[in-house]
Amino acid sequence: MAENFELDLDDLKRRMDGAMAALKTEFHTLRTGRAAATMVDPITVDAYGQITPLNQVGTINVPEPRMLTINVWDKSLINKVEKAIRESGLGINPVVDGTVIRLPIPELNEERRREMTKIAAQYSESARVAVRNVRRDGMDILKKAKNDGLSEDDFKIWSDEVQTLTDEYIASIDSTLEAKQAEIMQV
Repeated sequence: MAENFELDLDDLKRRMDGAMAALKTEFHTLRTGRAAATMVDPITVDAYGQITPLNQVGTINVPEPRMLTINVWDKSLINKVEKAIRESGLGINPVVDGTVIRLPIPELNEERRREMTKIAAQYSESARVAVRNVRRDGMDILKKAKNDGLSEDDFKIWSDEVQTLTDEYIASIDSTLEAKQAEIMQV
């Protein structure tokens, strides 16, 4: 087995990509003082007895930098959509205007911006932990292969590959965090 051992680096990459994708999704939910349609992505509405994503009950638009509008397709759902937004923890008060719900995005004060950067750092740390867990899984596979006869040289080569991959993803997470924190602190 150890003679032609091949570690599935593509699988490790795929799993690390998953950690990056989850981080970017979490970052989209952070308010930066500018309107973005992705802010309401995690919000779900109890529509027709089903828990439905907000973007499946109305059209979400960004008509100006500090305004989000949701054009609800079914009038009977307006109150449910408004309630879901209020309870979402976004900190935005929806304004109902017929079938359109307006979400004015308030300016973030300095304290709230600092709070948001800390939350972004927590999301990044979770992504780093996920990447390190994938690294650990890869190293466990290598250790098992080494016990099954993988040469010391091959073990070193493969473990360096896994570490290089891990370092690339950690650096990517760090740069994504820096960019997000800069965006949050921008007035």
